[in-house]
Amino acid sequence: MIEGFFRAAVGTPEVRVADPDWNRERIAELCREAAEKGAGLLVLPELCLTGYTAGDLFLQSELQEGALRALSWLLSKTRELPLLIVLGLPLSFSGKLYNSAAVLYRGRVLGLVPKKNLPNYSEFYERRWFSPAEDEIFEYLYRDPLTKDRCSLPFGMRLLFQAEDLPDFCLALELCEDLWVPNPPSTEHTAAGAYLIANCSASDETVGKADYRRELLRSASARICAAYLYANAGEGESTQDLVFGGQSMIAENGSILAESRRFTTGLTISEIDLERIRQERTRLGTYPAPRAEGYRRIPFRFFEGGRPSFLSGSSFSGDSGEEGSLFRRIDPHPFVPSSGEERARRCEEILSIQALGLKKRLSHIGTKQAVLGISGGLDSTLALLVTARAFDLLKIPRENILSVTMPAFGTTKRTLDNARRLTEAIGATLREIDIRLSVEQHFRDIGHDAKKRDVVYENAQARERTQVLMDLSNACGGIVVGTGDLSELALGYATYNGDHMSMYAVNAGVPKTLVRHLVRYIADTEKRGALSETLLDILDTPVSPELLPPSGETISQKTEELVGPYELHDFFLYQILRFGFRPKKVYELALSAFHAGDSGAKPQYEREEILFWLKSFYRRFFSQQFKRSCLPDGPKVGSVSVSPRGDLRMPSDASAALWLSELEKL
Repeated sequence: MIEGFFRAAVGTPEVRVADPDWNRERIAELCREAAEKGAGLLVLPELCLTGYTAGDLFLQSELQEGALRALSWLLSKTRELPLLIVLGLPLSFSGKLYNSAAVLYRGRVLGLVPKKNLPNYSEFYERRWFSPAEDEIFEYLYRDPLTKDRCSLPFGMRLLFQAEDLPDFCLALELCEDLWVPNPPSTEHTAAGAYLIANCSASDETVGKADYRRELLRSASARICAAYLYANAGEGESTQDLVFGGQSMIAENGSILAESRRFTTGLTISEIDLERIRQERTRLGTYPAPRAEGYRRIPFRFFEGGRPSFLSGSSFSGDSGEEGSLFRRIDPHPFVPSSGEERARRCEEILSIQALGLKKRLSHIGTKQAVLGISGGLDSTLALLVTARAFDLLKIPRENILSVTMPAFGTTKRTLDNARRLTEAIGATLREIDIRLSVEQHFRDIGHDAKKRDVVYENAQARERTQVLMDLSNACGGIVVGTGDLSELALGYATYNGDHMSMYAVNAGVPKTLVRHLVRYIADTEKRGALSETLLDILDTPVSPELLPPSGETISQKTEELVGPYELHDFFLYQILRFGFRPKKVYELALSAFHAGDSGAKPQYEREEILFWLKSFYRRFFSQQFKRSCLPDGPKVGSVSVSPRGDLRMPSDASAALWLSELEKL
């Protein structure tokens, strides 16, 4: 199992209304299945021992006692399972009846949690039978109806179930309607230190309710920055007036990790990243420090009898069944939405952010001129497209955009032609300046042998291009719009005071994997044929700085052969900067994302390849901070940024030794 991951399940058993003996068998089956599949926590629906729809039968002593007998039977049947179980049942306490949940572990009841918010509107009549929970924690004298054993159990809403041997595992409960009220108990639970919220629920189906329920759960997990496990009642509940469709879900900090198919029963399983929750709370300065006044911590140990399967490497895949894989999907492209509809919406949003950023800078300066270096590659293409949008917003003619292409020793006919065609299709003004003679003169001036294809040979071209652009912007009273992207900045793959420098860097917040999708989005939506055709050919061109002479008309210098695959580096960048994960975990996540650790799928990259490029990323990221420390202004577009004025305050002389040392041990 990946470091910080915890496998959990929500389940919807089939029930018979008012038949606890039948229901206990179905619940026991789900408990065994959850344990076999490596889950450490199973959350079951509200009142699942009796059925939620028992109505006035809840007031019958026989049903109440039958639920307690079923609970005792379940304790004996789950004693050997390394599984924390949360399930619903009616409980009589101090002359009142409570809609409650019991938390079980290895044959013991750890605590009892009553429901606070009882719906009494429309189809709900819970106050007819149940009393609402109070804030105080009471002692419930539990007498096991089968063994006759007696013990005192904590009974109250404010219980925190804390694993002593897994510090990030802290669980609190709320029941169904508790989630739907303006101030849910989970708000206080998480402020008291809970990382996971379990909700035993019985929410019936009406048209459109499933979408609302899903969004409610997703937004709740984001607001409280926690994992939320929601188990909903389903088949077997009375259909006299209502239908219950299941829809059990697991959410984590604003994302739905897993959701059951509606109108079915069974388990839904995923891994929860407890470390990610902790890191996110640490990062958010406004998230309150734990305040547990009025709460009681209920300690227990997961490691009784050895290391449980939900924390070991012996796990099972929900689809392939292969050992060692995950139920949770690790997205290999975290910057790029997998849904086509969502990706298009995101692309439009990013382009608007970029264009509005540039629009503000142009209007503030009072200029109606912009200068860009256009290579025929992806980054400069995106920058030109964004600049055109900004000019349209300002109602400035696009011919005021000076598109400068500067062929040199590595320029191919294909990229040069694409630079020309792109400029024409956009409606900008083209300026072509061959810089080979200027660079050769520079070599003579500094005494450099032009046959020596070293860093001087390459960087002299990049700096000459920047000089040309800066001087042209001075001449026309405009600004130089930068083209470099977030991935290049993270790797330091830019010439210091060359393409690294501009007057406004519109792509500084856009990773390379997303640049490609932004260009493709415009190609797909563009009505003018010439522009779309040119963009598609640019997308098909290998990424290259074109600083070394080509082999005929074939690009000889391919960036990803030099610095590594951008999809790997963007994945590393996201996990490291967004969540602060340590190298070992980043490596394990990459193995899962690119199937290098899954025997059931062909890996996109071998383990050794991922490890090699991860080491390279850390070396470059640390050693190249000096370039990021003096970046020009540019808009932040996503949750990851390397701006020295914003998201990344990092010394230029920090050592990577600690991070690389951990990778050497893998």
